[in-house]
Amino acid sequence: MDSKIIRYILIIFLISFEVSALEFEGKFIQGHFIIGKADPKSKIWIGEKKVKVTDDGYFAFGIGRDQKYDIIITHEINGEKQKILKKVQKRKYKIQRIDGLPKKKVTPPKEVYERIKRENKIISDARAIESNLTFFKKKFISPLENAIITGVYGSQRILNGKPKWPHYGIDFAAKEGTEIRAMLDGTATMVESDMFYTGGTLIFDHGHGVSTLYMHMQKIFVKKGQKVKQGDVIGTVGSTGRSTGAHLDIRLNWFGVRLDPATVLEIK
Repeated sequence: MDSKIIRYILIIFLISFEVSALEFEGKFIQGHFIIGKADPKSKIWIGEKKVKVTDDGYFAFGIGRDQKYDIIITHEINGEKQKILKKVQKRKYKIQRIDGLPKKKVTPPKEVYERIKRENKIISDARAIESNLTFFKKKFISPLENAIITGVYGSQRILNGKPKWPHYGIDFAAKEGTEIRAMLDGTATMVESDMFYTGGTLIFDHGHGVSTLYMHMQKIFVKKGQKVKQGDVIGTVGSTGRSTGAHLDIRLNWFGVRLDPATVLEIK
């Protein structure tokens, strides 16, 4: 076969391979947020879940705190399917002890069980939204300037001596009334001023199942359905809900998967 023809076939093959290849931004470590890039015509599954792909080929997903198994990513393009196995690296988590909480906040009385159940459903519904927004592709910014981190993601919490759920966010210590800024462009999908555990609470949708949550707020300056820009002042730091002092607790989710906000804020 003519060498020019062979070279042409090789170039076409390499271009086809490059187009169908997947790229990832983020680490395959427990708690990490990952952005993928593929051909816009691709179909992508993370495990059994099919995920949206933007018009320019981006998709998002995350790895839970206690993910025990490696992740299988299925990539389909032009009718051809390819399965990719990604090994998940495990993490070690800290133990955090918090004392001095009101007894009813550690072990709630039975009369508030229905309230807690109702509020958990509100949060779950907001996190389940799968919009076509593509803000998740942008870099996040810190919600507070020069704030001290007092609580980290994944730490096992012992409240008043009793082991409880791990902490799934980052706590920033700050004075009550300190302005909080939006970490990313988004739409407010949940605005609640007085939740049992989280007090003043906001959730923003950033597209494709990616959401952020701000809690224990003193004041909230946005309404449900309102669109915000990165850096907008959305409220102030408080000590509402289950809190022993003024601070901001932030969360990052991919649907119901709780992720480490430090992985998007470049906090080590």
